[in-house]
Amino acid sequence: MADLASPQTGTPVDPANWTCPAPIRDQPVVVMGHGGGGALSAELVHDVFAAAYGNPVLAGMGDSAVLHLGGVRLAFSTDSHVVRPLFFPGGSLGDLAVNGTVNDLAMSGARPACLSAAFVLEEGTELAVVDRVAQAMGAAAEAAGVTVVTGDTKVVESGHGDGVYVTTAGIGLVPEGVDIRPQRARPGDAVIVSGPIGLHGIAVLSVREGLEFGAEVTSDTAPLADLVAAMLDVTRDIHVLRDPTRGGLAASLNEIARASGTGVKLYERSLPVPEAVANACGFLGLDPLYVANEGRLVAFVPPAHADAVLAAMQAHPQGTGAAIVGECVAEHPGMVVVATGLGGTRVVDLPLGEQLPRIC
Repeated sequence: MADLASPQTGTPVDPANWTCPAPIRDQPVVVMGHGGGGALSAELVHDVFAAAYGNPVLAGMGDSAVLHLGGVRLAFSTDSHVVRPLFFPGGSLGDLAVNGTVNDLAMSGARPACLSAAFVLEEGTELAVVDRVAQAMGAAAEAAGVTVVTGDTKVVESGHGDGVYVTTAGIGLVPEGVDIRPQRARPGDAVIVSGPIGLHGIAVLSVREGLEFGAEVTSDTAPLADLVAAMLDVTRDIHVLRDPTRGGLAASLNEIARASGTGVKLYERSLPVPEAVANACGFLGLDPLYVANEGRLVAFVPPAHADAVLAAMQAHPQGTGAAIVGECVAEHPGMVVVATGLGGTRVVDLPLGEQLPRIC
């Protein structure tokens, strides 16, 4: 492991001595980083929520929980959506509210069936805006093949919200023989990404900050259940699926590496980073690996099935840009590294917070 290099100095780093230079547990109040999907989020979940009502199902820390109820395997997930602005190139709060929960269910291999929708509305918000969000949700639900079957509405005083917040929960059916969870990653697994990364985060940023990057960047928000079904038609022995939303691909891979006790090695030249995203990240000093996605998945697939699964993904509309970007390894357990185009290797750590908050 002497080839791991510090991104600041380029000097070799021994992983045994690698530590975070900043204390992240001494936060007396909630900060934006607690919602970023990185280290602060993980500590909030572990130290507060899991400590209060932790249980074996929650301990799995998957995108959705798989439950055995009445002889049926169900996936169950819930997600709150607070994106700002409400509408952006390629999508809206309504799309995210549906696709976010549908995709969390799909990451357990489930076929999503139905959703609930709870709205928190700020006093003074135009009803036309609420209607536009609801219409987008209805269209997204139809496209995803799910039904919104129940919900709730609350209104808060002006100045105590931000227009519209939406929380969705969903259930789906998990096929027999499917066991997809982060603990199942194994050395030798191919790491496959379903398409170009970083589009959603940059699309939201461009509208929020009024920035242009030479070409319009459109969010990748989309339902992924049909893509997952096509992958499972090849083999049900898919080890891990994750949708790399908050914290981007880096956060998802770090979570998988730590849950499974394995390492992950990526190949920089294989990463599907669109030119517009690369330009935006270069201009803003961001790393595309940490930028959020809303219509992409990362899969850990046994090597015997990797090529066939990749071909099935590339034949699907949501996976035309799929690529093998790395592998699961026995070395450096719990860590993610990238083999750079210059022949070096750098560590990709779990982000502390979120480069761009409120993107979903």
